[in-house]
Amino acid sequence: MFANFEKLGVAAVTATAIYALPMAAGADTLRLLTWGGYAPEEVIAKFEAETGHTVEVTTSNNEEMIAKLRATNGGGFDLAQPSQDRITSAQEEFGIYKPIDMSRIKSELFIPSMLAATAENSTFDGEVYGLPHVWGTSGLVVNTAKAGDVTDYTDLCEASVSGKVSYRLKRPTLIGFAYSMGLDPFAAYDDADAYQEILDQVEAKLIDCKPNVKTYWGGGDEIKQLLRSGEVIASMAWDTGGWQLNADDADITFVAPEAGALGWIDTFVLPARGRADDAAYDWINFVMRPDIASMITNTAGNFTAAVDGDAGVNADLKARYQGSFDQAAIDNIKWYPPVPAGLEALEGATLDRVNAAK
Repeated sequence: MFANFEKLGVAAVTATAIYALPMAAGADTLRLLTWGGYAPEEVIAKFEAETGHTVEVTTSNNEEMIAKLRATNGGGFDLAQPSQDRITSAQEEFGIYKPIDMSRIKSELFIPSMLAATAENSTFDGEVYGLPHVWGTSGLVVNTAKAGDVTDYTDLCEASVSGKVSYRLKRPTLIGFAYSMGLDPFAAYDDADAYQEILDQVEAKLIDCKPNVKTYWGGGDEIKQLLRSGEVIASMAWDTGGWQLNADDADITFVAPEAGALGWIDTFVLPARGRADDAAYDWINFVMRPDIASMITNTAGNFTAAVDGDAGVNADLKARYQGSFDQAAIDNIKWYPPVPAGLEALEGATLDRVNAAK
């Protein structure tokens, strides 16, 4: 985030002319498969006015994106935005993406370290399939007046918060609890047997923790309402949700867990059967401009991989971020690596058993 920009020492590009996109000779409709908040109406309107392209937005999540593209063999959309850990495995299993033509990307608009890391993590058979866009973390959202002792994932199982915690039955819960238990799940990603051993330990912990759980939340609005009402006083959730709640209640905020927040990067990928590559590349270069990146951050609540992309970000959002992350917490972020093929089946079986346990 913005705390890293000065450390990177990257000079911001400021000349508006450098960012200008040529009016498309043959304007296309860009069918964009993305997350809520990543394509604000004001950004779409500005893009359409500058390029002549039109934009059709479908909002989704990782699981649904992969399912939609798999069902159409990579058709139906021209640009999609899965997280970086959902690229190489999906390409290996389903062949739903096509490589990025790096010559068509204005690489100077991207923070070099993030561009390089995402390129490395999305390379398959020698081709780059992903570019970084929006990034953030998940960890704990805590009512500090009522659950101030909750500073790590396994603290959600303490008697002091019994019946008043929540988390999802999804991968982040497995990963977070594993790290909090002193295990290293990402190091075991390429060893299915070792990873299953970790899952077995986490499964036992989550089953023991069930009496503490008010509910397993499924959507961001649901968990925010549970925290606002006081039915839940500590939860695993995303940083943006915590900061949004903090704007209304100073006692509730995002806490970076002692074991490390879990870091993600949502990317740009080209579906294999997309038919508007020109519009897709124009959109990528457009939204990575600092002025547009700030507009997206102010809407989505997360920062982007754009150089100087924090320049126009709301000051309150910057302050809340700084209240949750000191440098040690930033350095301790556990970044999601690519997910090996078949790993999700192991996780799904574990989560099913936790859900079914009495």
